[in-house]
Amino acid sequence: MTRQKRTATVSLTLDELLAQSSWFCKLDDAAQSRVRAEASERVVPAGQVLGHHGERQHVWFGVLEGLIKWSITARDGHTVTLGGQSVGSWFGEGTLIRNLPRESDLIALRDSRVAQIPRATFEWLRQHHPSFNDFLLLRVNERLHWFMGAVAAYGLLDTDSLVARALVGMVHPLSNPSGAAHLQLSQEELANLAGVSRQTCNKAMTRFKNAGLVRTEYGGIVVLDLPGLQDLGR
Repeated sequence: MTRQKRTATVSLTLDELLAQSSWFCKLDDAAQSRVRAEASERVVPAGQVLGHHGERQHVWFGVLEGLIKWSITARDGHTVTLGGQSVGSWFGEGTLIRNLPRESDLIALRDSRVAQIPRATFEWLRQHHPSFNDFLLLRVNERLHWFMGAVAAYGLLDTDSLVARALVGMVHPLSNPSGAAHLQLSQEELANLAGVSRQTCNKAMTRFKNAGLVRTEYGGIVVLDLPGLQDLGR
């Protein structure tokens, strides 16, 4: 029997996540102390939901370990994946700013840990720290452009392009702040993010490898030609 290789685990402590977050580094000492004191950590086992569609959200999330998927499920059961969040990324600001129920589900694709900043702390930062608002404005603008592209992708692109777009999304600073070309991502997780079957994803990845766009190795996928993938994903 062939043993399936497991994706390598990248893990941060809460202090490490905050220290490498640009918005946190721009705060004064008093603000940093308040954020650290009021932040908490939550464990989300693989397959479990971090946030349900229709729920009120009371915290801002940061990924300490694992992989979180955004998705929407229609009444007929059809699911559309909007993207994924990997270690080091922050998300959920749009729902907090709108102050309305969630419009998507947040699901852990593997055992995960997330940081949680309470809504009250999030709003205090918005009210008293312009640099934090600048950070949020940039993120909201980037998400808008990414989601506009996602709407077009599901209507216009073939399956290879959907897989390419999912890979590009995991290199995007919104999902991967470090910009690392080595993605701690299994092909099964990639298929889930692309919204295609595992078999379809494997065939696309074979074509990508033959074209010199990616390389697979123990613990993940290495992006060799990001512009090439971006062209496929448009």
